[in-house]
Amino acid sequence: MINKIGVRELVEFTLRSGDLNTKLNSNNTAQQGSKIHRKLQKKHGKEYKAEVSLYKKIKMNNIDFQIDGRIDGLVLKQTSAEIEEIKTSDTIFEELPDSILKLYWGQIKAYAYLLMDSNPKIKKAKLKLTYVQTPDEKISTQFKEINRDDAKNFFQALIKEYEEWLKLRNDIIQKRNKSAKSMIFPFKDFRKGQRELSAAVYKSIAFNKHLFAQAPTGTGKTISTLFPAIKAMGEKLCNRIFYFTAKQSTQQVAESTINLMAQKNLYIKSITLTSKDKITFDEEKDLKPEDNPYMIGYYDRLKPAIKQILKHENQITRVTVQEYAKKYTLDPFEFSLDLSLFCDVIIGDYNYLFDPQVYLQRFFAVEDLDNVFLIDEAHNLVNRSRDMYSAALSDSKLKDLIKMSKNNPDINDKLNRSLKLFSRSFHIHTKILKNNNIDQISISEPLDAFNKQVNKLIESIHDWLRKEHPEDQLNDEILDYYFKLLHYQKINEYYDDTYKTRIYHTYDKNIIIKLFCMDPSPNLGESLRLGGSAILFSATLSPIDYYQRVLGNEEDSLAFEIESPFPVNNQQVIGTNYIETTYKKRNNSLNLIIESIYDMISSKKGHYIIFAPSNKYLSIIFEAFIKKYPNIQTICQKSSMEDKERKSFINQFEANQANTLVGFALLGGIFSEGIDLKHDALIGVGIVSVGLPGLNAENNLIRDFFNKENGHGFEYAYQLPGLNNVMQAAGRLIRTEYDVGNIMLMDLRFNQQRYQKFFPKNWNLKISYNKATTKYLINKFWHNKKK
Repeated sequence: MINKIGVRELVEFTLRSGDLNTKLNSNNTAQQGSKIHRKLQKKHGKEYKAEVSLYKKIKMNNIDFQIDGRIDGLVLKQTSAEIEEIKTSDTIFEELPDSILKLYWGQIKAYAYLLMDSNPKIKKAKLKLTYVQTPDEKISTQFKEINRDDAKNFFQALIKEYEEWLKLRNDIIQKRNKSAKSMIFPFKDFRKGQRELSAAVYKSIAFNKHLFAQAPTGTGKTISTLFPAIKAMGEKLCNRIFYFTAKQSTQQVAESTINLMAQKNLYIKSITLTSKDKITFDEEKDLKPEDNPYMIGYYDRLKPAIKQILKHENQITRVTVQEYAKKYTLDPFEFSLDLSLFCDVIIGDYNYLFDPQVYLQRFFAVEDLDNVFLIDEAHNLVNRSRDMYSAALSDSKLKDLIKMSKNNPDINDKLNRSLKLFSRSFHIHTKILKNNNIDQISISEPLDAFNKQVNKLIESIHDWLRKEHPEDQLNDEILDYYFKLLHYQKINEYYDDTYKTRIYHTYDKNIIIKLFCMDPSPNLGESLRLGGSAILFSATLSPIDYYQRVLGNEEDSLAFEIESPFPVNNQQVIGTNYIETTYKKRNNSLNLIIESIYDMISSKKGHYIIFAPSNKYLSIIFEAFIKKYPNIQTICQKSSMEDKERKSFINQFEANQANTLVGFALLGGIFSEGIDLKHDALIGVGIVSVGLPGLNAENNLIRDFFNKENGHGFEYAYQLPGLNNVMQAAGRLIRTEYDVGNIMLMDLRFNQQRYQKFFPKNWNLKISYNKATTKYLINKFWHNKKK
């Protein structure tokens, strides 16, 4: 396989210098840039050739490479040529720093060399830089000339500089592959199912397949996916592993797993990417880029920092990044992204691959079959991806923005008028609610006229942001709304028959226009195809065909499922057929719920968690329980909790395990998955209701969409998401072979076949038709465990 390097990548890495300035990041979309390119290219005569591809094969560090480039415009003559490079941005041309212009000209000079190298008759080239400042499309043009010898010398200097870094990366890869090839499984034995899962992962990587794997809690999914992926690296079947998660806790498990293998003589470079808001230094958060010491001269200090951290560190965590960023005065978030280019395993949130706003362009601009995607707790990706590909705008801030922008008319007049025009357009497009006396409506087409007004307001705000104006509340509020507009604009590019345009009132009478994605699977599939293989795994990925459909919908994806490695009789699952939790029946069954909880916890001292499907219902159950049993120690999840409060909640379960403690938590919330309470830290779980998401317009749209496609709309929109929450919560109980306890399902619907057909195979469900039977079953379970 020939390694390919783009001219732009080559130039940017070797020549980049100066400041890290986010103001220079253009807000133009790829579509806008391409449109401007085509518009300019069409203005030229027949001799002008657009989008001319060039390449050259070279050997660096004894490795074959192909340098690829594409000239925007080319005019060929007998012994000379004119090469045009078109750049588009919303920054004023005169405000571009020399460091950026150096990159622009470097790219054209590299094209000149590739052209002359492939056309010996051409002795010199005229270089033309065409810069288009958007949104007004103001064109600036500059020219330079270069001869064959100067172009050759320039290109060779690029390669020499790049070769040093290539050697550094290649040395890492060679040492990594050797250690990965000889690495053995880091535990004495495989758990039940681990060897089979590892083999399935390895084969999926070898054949560039997508694998959906359900492996119950306790299987050791992290080691069972990372280990075979790294072994595949040793056999040169892949070159980079991306481990994507939904939670920080699962990122830490991945870090620990890599550390474990490193202790067994694996040499590998891994990095955990942390979100910008969590890793940025406090002292730089309120600074402008031009005043931020961590951004000023960033690129001048970057390469020495990369060399040092790669020399001394292998497993690079958030703390490690911040340590070196502080030492070299670098913005830690950008430093982590630049450093990731030299790492073998990259751990981070789902959005780094799937979110169109923040995905890692340096890795995912084009397909790379040497990438492997490991996607942990993949069941979370269903709702997360829907959110990623949806966008909404509200009128709630418009009145305030219009009012605030009346001040300083010399600066704000144009902005004020644009906001008024947009507000008018906003309300014109929402009159349909008032005219029909309705609170919401969903339509199948985008609002083209409204979307044009969104684009115009974006342009107006961007013009305003370029001016000098006081740092006041208006500035902060405008920026916040501006980013919402940009997000809406970006998502509108994806609009197709998987979308609905929703117009609705909120409870406080604000109006929302939302682009709602009912089925993000085409976009997820496109992202997954940027790698050679993808392993999507979870303890609750049932039914697998449902997840295959909603998480990519690839025709030849593979499915794999293993049974729980723990003894089935370590847990008892009881369905209470005498408790009804539908909305109309909740009040009547409240006392039965409280009494059933008491029967479970009074049978054996220990720690229990009761899950309820909504904050309101949770509060009702909790208040009723503590009123009736005030002497029992209880804790209840709050609707919003800081990290310290979350840790305190968990710590109470890990302490005083001989005493009775009853925790109340939200089904589908932060404590219903991702927490690891082993042994006597948890001996019982109660789950109130089947966990159906609330009936609402968006879930109904999802239901109708899939009803039309396959007739399973209710399952896809309500039943399966609810059951996933139930099974995740139940999975908190048995974490090791030594864990024992009861799961009590408090809803008669659990006795229905349409629910039971999706239950895990290790659930030997016992149906109880009255409270006395429930108490008997629990007491009998613990009595048998004493024997």
